[in-house]
Amino acid sequence: MVELRGSTVADVVRRSAARVGDREALRFDDSAGQQRVWTYAELDAAVSRAAGFLLASGAVKGDRVAAYGKNSDAYLIGFLACARAGLVHVPINYNLSGGELSYLLSQSGSRFVLVDPALTGNVEEVRGETSLEQLLPLRDEEGSLLSRSLEGGVPDLDVSVADDDLVQLLYTSGTTSLPKGAMMTHRALLHEYISCLHALDFDEHDLPLHVMPLYHSAQMHVFLLPHLMIGAGNHLVEAPEPGDVLRRVESEQITSFFAAPTVWVALANHDDFAQRDLKSLRKAYYGASIMPGPVLQRLREQLPELGFYNCFGQSEIAPLATVLRPEEHDERPDSAGRPVLFVEAKVVDDQGEEVPPGELGEIVYRSPQLCTGYWDKPEETDEAFRGGWFHSGDLVRRDEAGYCFVVDRIKDVINTGGVLVASREVEDALYTHPAVQEVAVIAVPDPKWIERIAAVVVPKGEITEQELLDHAREHLAGFKLPKQIRFVDDLPRNSSGKLLKRVLRDELA
Repeated sequence: MVELRGSTVADVVRRSAARVGDREALRFDDSAGQQRVWTYAELDAAVSRAAGFLLASGAVKGDRVAAYGKNSDAYLIGFLACARAGLVHVPINYNLSGGELSYLLSQSGSRFVLVDPALTGNVEEVRGETSLEQLLPLRDEEGSLLSRSLEGGVPDLDVSVADDDLVQLLYTSGTTSLPKGAMMTHRALLHEYISCLHALDFDEHDLPLHVMPLYHSAQMHVFLLPHLMIGAGNHLVEAPEPGDVLRRVESEQITSFFAAPTVWVALANHDDFAQRDLKSLRKAYYGASIMPGPVLQRLREQLPELGFYNCFGQSEIAPLATVLRPEEHDERPDSAGRPVLFVEAKVVDDQGEEVPPGELGEIVYRSPQLCTGYWDKPEETDEAFRGGWFHSGDLVRRDEAGYCFVVDRIKDVINTGGVLVASREVEDALYTHPAVQEVAVIAVPDPKWIERIAAVVVPKGEITEQELLDHAREHLAGFKLPKQIRFVDDLPRNSSGKLLKRVLRDELA
């Protein structure tokens, strides 16, 4: 049943199908080399069939349906089918297993899980600890959601979905504490899609490449769904392999691309980076975590014709909050930009009072894009929304023109001897050394200084701890220098590219 005056997430594809039904909507290439191409009309029909399949399987409006799989056309259809059927989609990081997987399935109260067959074993191992009733294969199996979306007529669904209904529990990344399920409504996501179209210069003639995980809000809600809203052609792959990304940009004439900073670092360090013809690429987006300043500078120097957009926000705001546009990078390359169309922001002190321009404080938001709270966590909800604003946990400063400069996550600021040091400032200084590929700076408990500064470094050349300290001393005051440096082969991160500093703190504590 179509709501006469409302607008839901599933209406995004329905309206595009009515407007440009024969246009290519999605091209998906899986790891086995198989390709599926969908027009907007085909995709819209598949979503209705999949929604009918979920309802026929026993799901009723408001049920939580977990999604546990890698990028695929089936994953997208599963999300849109949940939206059309009035169900609440619960995306889960496909790298999680054991207790972490069990926690999300249990905390969300999911009755169903849409799962890639290769991951079914992980779910079966924890099923007894959850309220799961059915495991439904996403693809690659007889009776899967994908196969059901291709069969038979298009059903007339007997379900009413309103724009203030929940459509997704968007779990926070859990980089500093246990994940919380941000309750997202259709209304919140639709407002955010319009903010994206306005701030990021999307166009129906764009040919974007989507490589970051769809379980993560940035790839799904900042890039894929807004591009579907305007009728663009979308290329989707399972995972961001740097060599494959560079090849596709050249061979498929990709025009826009989003990646987390860790992926941009991998692309810039890849042997093919300077060899491939990347001239078709006009718009480059980065976000999901802080881009090291020296890395961005190198990328802009190597690709001077490419427009870079810094996308900043968090899960609870769907997730785009501010954008720094290409023409603003020259004057303020280290800024996260200004609030997008439907976001109001201010910077406050510990008492919730707005601070003057240039002073540090926490950025807080009011917006129709915001979640309605955290699933089954009333105390955390009250704390986050105290004073009538959503408290982000990000330490920033704003200049006179309203541009935001992200200093750090408040929980990542290091208190050493009573003096606060931003981990990002130390990281940027270390990144300027040519032998540093990646670095994470964290606080480690210290009996004398409260916390001491520790750096975990992935080298790309020969370097000693003393050489790196001597280099850092040229850029930092003495009290900001790392007291401990550990060299490692890789940094722990989730599959959306965010560094897991809590893991490093536990290891070094």
